[in-house]
Amino acid sequence: MSVREEKEIKATKMKAIVITKPGEPEVLQLQEVQDPQIKDDEVLIKVHATALNRADTLQRKGAYPPPQGASPYPGLECSGIIEFVGKNVSKWKIGDQVCALLAGGGYAEKVAVAEGQVLPVPPGISLKDAASFPEVACTVWSTIFMTSRLSKGETLLIHGGSSGIGTFAIQIAKYLGSRVFVTAGSEEKLAFCKSIGADVGINYKTEDFVARVKEETGGQGVDVILDCMGASYYQRNLASLNFDGRLFIIGFQGGVSTELDLRALFGKRLTVQAAGLRSRSPENKAVIVAEVEKNVWPAIAEGKVKPVVYKSFPLSEAAEAHRLMESSQHIGKILLVA
Repeated sequence: MSVREEKEIKATKMKAIVITKPGEPEVLQLQEVQDPQIKDDEVLIKVHATALNRADTLQRKGAYPPPQGASPYPGLECSGIIEFVGKNVSKWKIGDQVCALLAGGGYAEKVAVAEGQVLPVPPGISLKDAASFPEVACTVWSTIFMTSRLSKGETLLIHGGSSGIGTFAIQIAKYLGSRVFVTAGSEEKLAFCKSIGADVGINYKTEDFVARVKEETGGQGVDVILDCMGASYYQRNLASLNFDGRLFIIGFQGGVSTELDLRALFGKRLTVQAAGLRSRSPENKAVIVAEVEKNVWPAIAEGKVKPVVYKSFPLSEAAEAHRLMESSQHIGKILLVA
């Protein structure tokens, strides 16, 4: 590439959703910005679609800044077509249809991402729907399988079963032979969870999930819990676990601080784990992405794990999409199409 061509690439513009100031959804504005700068180990993706995540709403409010060096625009996953490859990239070529796990930047027409965080579009899945997979697949696989080691025949409790993460976790856990419990806030959401494989649905607004878990497991409890609530569910989660049970916390929707009685852990040999995905190193993300391609993509190709997309919006209507997410009326993923 000539110096002139490099300058032309650097000078080009794209549209992206900019957080004009911390606040409510209306602070999200579509603006013209500089194209991303590409590193030698990165690819440039012309974004076809991106998917919303709770982290995006937190970032919009000023509560979850992007990691150092990451794009300032929201968006933790995308699908699209590779438009440019860095000189050290060997796995991908221009024109490949892909989806990717991002540290930010999905709410834009183009995004740069390390080649190790890129996945092929799964067989049988549209380019648009492929945007719904990277964040949920990497979150679920890295937590309940790579770390908590949920295995065939064990029981899993998923809080927020109708969420993007929940609907994905139900399907992959059932595919791998687990019994799946979910909590959700309406009978409609519970019915949907059961339609994609959940064995036991618990309405957290009308039922005590601890009592129901004990009832359904003969007093034993479940083996693994995937929790997005944090503090408000902590003690009840421990009470819901079987001996050698594992609690994995991936969110703090119910607060960040609670008292801990260590005897609860000792008595049943419990393990409590927590992790985010966004702040991990590119090297760590690449390991997770490789595991997902090896273990999850075949299930999608077989039609055993399907995209659950509630609604798609044009990129320019990101504010409206955020309002829908924060209403919690949706089931599965919400997409923005560039």
